Amino acid sequence: QVHLVDSGGGTVQAGGSLRLSCGTSGGTFNSLGYLGWLRQPLGKERDVVAATRWSDRTTYYVDAVKGRFTISRDDAEGTVYLQMNNLKPEDTARYYCATTPPYESDWSSAESYDFWGRGSQVTVSS
Repeated sequence: QVHLVDSGGGTVQAGGSLRLSCGTSGGTFNSLGYLGWLRQPLGKERDVVAATRWSDRTTYYVDAVKGRFTISRDDAEGTVYLQMNNLKPEDTARYYCATTPPYESDWSSAESYDFWGRGSQVTVSS
C-alpha cells in the first residue's frame, strides 16, 4: 500500500527557512491530478498554500506565500519539496502534502485532496 511521507518541519525564527519533503513509501506517485501542500494552524481549518499540477509541473500559490514558498519536484528521487523562505510567525502550522484524483481540477480547495501524509509541524518564532 502506498503512503505519502512528509517531513522536514521544525522550529525557526522569523525570517528563516525550512524545506519540507514529500515522498512515498510502498510505491510511487501515480495517477494524480495535483500534489498540494496544505497547512493547518492549531484550532483552525486546513488550507491549501501551494500545489503543482502533476501532468505539466505548473505551480500555484496562495497570495500569502507567493514569493516566499516554492514547490519543486525531483522525479529521480520521487520527492516533491516545499522550500519556505522568509518565514513568518503566521506560517506556524502543521503542514501536509496531499494529492488529488487525476480528474480533479480545483487545486485550491482542501476538499479536493483525498490522499494525505501525516503532516509535519512548522513553528516560526518572532
